[in-house]
Amino acid sequence: MDKITVVHIITKLELGGAQQNTLFTVAHLDRDRYEPALITGADGMLIDEARQLKGVRLFLIPELVREIRPLKDLAAFLKIARILRTIKKHARGTGGNTDGMVIVHTHSSKAGILGRWAARLTGIRHIVHSVHGFSFHQFQHPLVRAFYILLERLTASITRAFILVSRANMEEGLKEKIFNTDQAMLIRSGIDISEYQSVRSDRIAMRASLGITNGDPVVAMVACFKPQKAPLDFVKTARLVIDEHEQVEFLLVGDGVLRSQIKELAEKLKISDKVHLAGWRKDVPEIMNSIEILVLTSLWEGLPRVLPQAMAAGVPVVASDVNGSREAISDGINGFLTRPHDVQGMARKILYLLTHPDEARAMGRNGKGMVQEFDIWKMLSQQEALYAHVSGSRFGDHSGQRP
Repeated sequence: MDKITVVHIITKLELGGAQQNTLFTVAHLDRDRYEPALITGADGMLIDEARQLKGVRLFLIPELVREIRPLKDLAAFLKIARILRTIKKHARGTGGNTDGMVIVHTHSSKAGILGRWAARLTGIRHIVHSVHGFSFHQFQHPLVRAFYILLERLTASITRAFILVSRANMEEGLKEKIFNTDQAMLIRSGIDISEYQSVRSDRIAMRASLGITNGDPVVAMVACFKPQKAPLDFVKTARLVIDEHEQVEFLLVGDGVLRSQIKELAEKLKISDKVHLAGWRKDVPEIMNSIEILVLTSLWEGLPRVLPQAMAAGVPVVASDVNGSREAISDGINGFLTRPHDVQGMARKILYLLTHPDEARAMGRNGKGMVQEFDIWKMLSQQEALYAHVSGSRFGDHSGQRP
């Protein structure tokens, strides 16, 4: 039986949910059925991890960057096309026919556009795209938003199937006529639940490694420091909470272009001693089990992986009420939802949890009971079933449980 080559293309291997799930997928695809390959930019914290994956062909393209850079984008497009042409040439089946033997699976906006058109140029028809949040959103200028919607529609015409991580993104894509219901499949962004429910680390030592040496409750946010995540709102919220409840610490895990502005705002609000910047960390399960509340101030989302992570660890969440976030957090059940940019409303919810610890713990337990939908092995199983369907093979679905 001929194996199917599955080529994943993603812009940058930063420490994010889409990137981590892509690495998990290529690492754990059934090798009796699939041969994985990965094309990505040459920058990112997860590059070394990608290099260590066994049985995964890795192609790094320095010109593949997140920002719009016409010359680099053209160079990246041509390099992707050249790589796909080579992969397609060597993916011939026993009959010498390449049809159905190569699937291109793209992620993120930049790689999604360049990768799908490069696949089309090389004659690959089986193209899958994962939407981890659209390139267009309500905070853009109407003309910019219209341009991105048009670009997505045009590229959708050469796309066989779409994976949506949230129902909100699916509804938005249908509304904007980017795809139809026959093309779209809901597959949740998964996490390894057991990693968060079997932590045995020293809580005091972990907090000390984050710069927190007292026993005060910790309110944390794990995110990239970029406008979409609105980390400055987290700092503003912290000031409002501290005004009412001084015995609390705030933790930001991540990094990005807004780091200097975060530090400046914390200093301006005179809370720099209360707001700890930990940088990127790979020990998120241990961090989740060392905090009292998880906060997410995003303006738009696909389905942020950090929310199921908090749920698995039994941590209540206060998040902005956007897109997929409301599909993980049920308001008043396993956390609270507030309007984007509503720092006063977010502060009130955090204060409520701080002053009602029994209810906070109950919400955390509720989250644990709701997290199975986001199991990473279920995600893998569903993706393999989709690949089988797209390629027209007779591979059946399997349980997706840990081997």
